[in-house]
Amino acid sequence: MLQIVYLIAFTILAFLAIGNLIRSLIGFSMDSSQPRGITNRNFQGYSYRAGAVPHPELLDDMGNVTNEPLLIMKSISIEDARARLDALYHDDLPRSTED
Repeated sequence: MLQIVYLIAFTILAFLAIGNLIRSLIGFSMDSSQPRGITNRNFQGYSYRAGAVPHPELLDDMGNVTNEPLLIMKSISIEDARARLDALYHDDLPRSTED
């Protein structure tokens, strides 16, 4: 008897999940088929709608779109990284005052 209750409960949940998925797909397709207005593309390749403000992380202090890279990664060797971490660790250790 308990197995039948579980079977019915999970069947109802499956139908609800599939119905929700279909509603989301229909909503997404309707949203993507509507015209968005004119999109501007600046010289970096970021696109935004006319009249819409780009994301605040893309703006500098004056409110202009930045033209510099947002993330710069530098490759260092493992030994150099360990040396830097050791230096940070040893600088943060409390020093004993021995007279």
